[in-house]
Amino acid sequence: MKKIFIVAALFCASIAGGFQANAQFKLGKAINAATKTAQALTLTDEQMASYVKEAIDWMDKNNPVPGEDDPYTQRLRRLTADLKDVDGIPLNFKVYDVIDVNAFACPDGSVRVFSSLMDIMSDDELLGVIGHEIGHVGLRHSKKAFKQELLTGALRDGIAASNGTAAALTESALGDMGQALVGAKFSQKQEKEADMYGYEFLKKNGKNPWGMVMSFEKLMELEGNGEKKSSWSQKMFSSHPETKDRIKKLSERAEKEGIARP
Repeated sequence: MKKIFIVAALFCASIAGGFQANAQFKLGKAINAATKTAQALTLTDEQMASYVKEAIDWMDKNNPVPGEDDPYTQRLRRLTADLKDVDGIPLNFKVYDVIDVNAFACPDGSVRVFSSLMDIMSDDELLGVIGHEIGHVGLRHSKKAFKQELLTGALRDGIAASNGTAAALTESALGDMGQALVGAKFSQKQEKEADMYGYEFLKKNGKNPWGMVMSFEKLMELEGNGEKKSSWSQKMFSSHPETKDRIKKLSERAEKEGIARP
C-alpha cells in the first residue's frame, strides 16, 4: 500500500492540494536575526552541500524507498541507466512509493520520482519530467532557490554555521529543509530555460525529447478531465496559456529537428 509522502515532522498529503508544511523551528536559545542572516549570506558551497545531503538523507529515511528488485526501482534504473551526470554534477535516482504525484531534483543531483507519477506516465513521459527537473539542476536554479530559502525563509531560524561546518539540525528543521527542496518555486523564465536545457539533455543522452511535451500534455489532460491536480503540475504551471506556449515551442523545435514523436 502506498504511503503519504513525508517532508516534515507531520504527514503532508499534497495530492489534494500541494505541499503546505506547517512545522516551525524551536530553538534551544534565541539567535539574533541579523547574525543569522549574515551567516546565511556567507554559506560556502561545501556548507550548502552538507545541508542538502542532510535533507535528502532524512527524506530517504522517512519515505518508503522500494528495494532494488521492486518493479518501480527496476523501471527507473532501466530508464536512467545512461544518465550519469549533468554539467559535472553526478546524478542519483530513487523512487518514493507514495500517493503524491510528483518528482523533484536537488542541487546535488539527487532525483526522486514518486511511484504515483510513474503510474500515470509512459516511459517517454516520465523521462520528460526527469529531464525538466534535471534542467533546473544543470542551470543551478535549484541551488539558487535553496540558498534563497536559507537566507530569507523560515529555515534561517534553524540554521547556523559553526567553524565552517553546517550545524546539526532538528528533525523539524530537516523536514522543513526537505520541503524547501521539494517545493522550490521557479519563475516562468526559469521554467522555460529548464524546458530547453532538459530537451537538449535528453537528446544528448539518446532520449526522445518529445517526452517532455507529452508529459505536459498528459497532466493538462488529467486536470481538464477533472482529475486532482498533482504537486508537480502545480509547481510547474502558473497558467494554462503559458503552458500551451511552452508545449508549442518544444514541439516546433522537435519538428524542425526532424525528431519523430513516439
